[in-house]
Amino acid sequence: MKDRPFGREALAAAFARARAERRAALITYLTAGYPSLEDSPALLKALAQGGADILELGVPFSDPIADGPTIQKASYVALQNGTTPSACLNLVRRLREEGFRTPMVLMGYYNPIYRYGLEAYAQACREVGVDGLIVPDVPVEEAEPLQSACRAYGLALILLAAPTTREDRLRRIAAQTEGFLYLVARLGITGAGDGLTGDLFDRVAQVRRFARTPVAVGFGIAMPEQARALAPWVDGVIVGSAIVERAPQGPGALAEYVASLRAALRLA
Repeated sequence: MKDRPFGREALAAAFARARAERRAALITYLTAGYPSLEDSPALLKALAQGGADILELGVPFSDPIADGPTIQKASYVALQNGTTPSACLNLVRRLREEGFRTPMVLMGYYNPIYRYGLEAYAQACREVGVDGLIVPDVPVEEAEPLQSACRAYGLALILLAAPTTREDRLRRIAAQTEGFLYLVARLGITGAGDGLTGDLFDRVAQVRRFARTPVAVGFGIAMPEQARALAPWVDGVIVGSAIVERAPQGPGALAEYVASLRAALRLA
């Protein structure tokens, strides 16, 4: 799709559209191949129809250390369904060939990328229409080889910052991340949380002092009320486990849920 912004430009355009509409951007996560590979295209389209600005497509892995029980289960099922990195790339290719324009980033762990080959993986992502990568087990200190491959093909490598990240390291993450800075809302693994703490809002304010990209917050966000509370503070809100939990209910239920989150992100 040559008329569609690509990579960093596609992500920047998505955040710019959200700002123009006076709202925070909505980023939604779905494990590829869950509940099945056949279901995935319709579910991803439903996320976009519901109002997601950016789609985070999970590449299933046997040891998803950053993920909680919901995504771990989805990854296991997806692997049993034969969902390989190549299958994920083919899924993106199919959607792009059908004219699907919503920016998509692949969230996956480093081992399958390393086995695929950094340059080869980045090139394959570019060819099928992936806009960026999130690789939670690659720390900023070790990101340069993958970042170099991503830059060579115009992809954004999105880095994560934890609640406990030291200020000097946070500066480095903010300087190197592309597309947006992924701020983890809490310690631990992914999954729906009970609420937002004052410490998180202080952390967002600290991150904004160093950020040169949009800041998006994820981990533990599931309810529209949580999204509404975050919207004035951040550029984007990331919802994952709650999406995966609803995926077996089908595209209609997923689109309705995403629409409720999108509506909550509008600023007064």
